[in-house]
Amino acid sequence: MIGIQVICLGKLKEKFYIQATDEYLKRLTSYAKMQIIELPESAGETEILSKVQSGAYLIPLCIEGEMLSSEALAEKVKTVTNRGISKFTFFIGGSEGLPQGVKDKADFKLSMSRMTFPHHFARVMVLEQIYRAFKINEGGKYHK
Repeated sequence: MIGIQVICLGKLKEKFYIQATDEYLKRLTSYAKMQIIELPESAGETEILSKVQSGAYLIPLCIEGEMLSSEALAEKVKTVTNRGISKFTFFIGGSEGLPQGVKDKADFKLSMSRMTFPHHFARVMVLEQIYRAFKINEGGKYHK
């Protein structure tokens, strides 16, 4: 089974973000072993990278990353797993973003948009897109 970590700077406090996150984590359990790691917004590069699973494909969310369609993200996941990589780590920065050193270690930098979103909302968005990628790859009806 694929392992997916989402390392987040900052803790969810709002009930609606927590509920949305929990819903997508529940949906994803059929496809991947999910792990959410919350670190303080002040966490530095060393602390962040110390949480990464060995051999994981590293994907920081950052505005300078590449924007992909949902279908292209699904294809990226499929391509990486077909190369024998079964672990992914997504990084979501806090209000100040991610340390440059974390971005420099990236296998692929992903941008959800050129717009800036609250990091709490970005967590829900990336979980939904990971779920959508699995549904696309299985030919499911979730994605239209």
